[in-house]
Amino acid sequence: MSGEIKLSNIKKVFGGGEEEEVIALNGVDFTIPAGSFVSLIGPSGCGKTTLLRCIAGLETPTSGEVSVDGVKITKPGSDRGFAFQQANLFPWLTIRDNIAFGLKARHIYKERKNDVDEFINLVGLKGFEKSFPHQLSGGMNQRASLARALVGHPKILLLDEPLGALDAFTRMTMQDEILRLKKEHDTTMVMVTHDVDEAVYLSDYVVVMSPRPAKVEKIIKIDLSHPRARGQDVFLKYRTEILEILDYAGKVQEVEYSI
Repeated sequence: MSGEIKLSNIKKVFGGGEEEEVIALNGVDFTIPAGSFVSLIGPSGCGKTTLLRCIAGLETPTSGEVSVDGVKITKPGSDRGFAFQQANLFPWLTIRDNIAFGLKARHIYKERKNDVDEFINLVGLKGFEKSFPHQLSGGMNQRASLARALVGHPKILLLDEPLGALDAFTRMTMQDEILRLKKEHDTTMVMVTHDVDEAVYLSDYVVVMSPRPAKVEKIIKIDLSHPRARGQDVFLKYRTEILEILDYAGKVQEVEYSI
């Protein structure tokens, strides 16, 4: 199985010179096993998306190294798909043409044409191929975005809060959709999220990150089989553990009553 990601002492600094330096990542060091689902969770602005962009090859670490299957990452590649927080579909293209866009850009559409139909079916958009993004719901556009990221059969899918703009019920449906797609294609998936329940529901490992400059506070292995029940005791135990590390678990205050 391919798709192992190794992050070796990653440091990322923005600015410098006349601009004030901002250290986004400071010594991030861990390995993501091939075929696993890993969630990155931490305070807003701590560097989660920066780390994801380093894996994608959209950002270059100031020091340290990102490698996939032992090969150093220096630029974006077709082995890594990226799904953004917003669907970012081209409004002038149909859903089918949006999904096929990457294949056409790489000049491999003719031999992969059937893959487009396969992924349209996989994400439940059969019958909407000729629709335009503005004619569909947010959830359906996100499905198209996932299909576009997966249709090139990347070893790795990087997800930057792709479900953040959806309502709660659509979001839960899409979580199951992501798990189904992962199972179908055995893809390594790395997702940035602020939703602790989402991280526990989807992940094999949850990487809890510190405030900026980000480092890894703890990596938690979620030892639960799928499908997972959000209300089961062990699920809630993982949820509480993550919230406590983030210092968001809260405390029950004792209240004195008098008559």
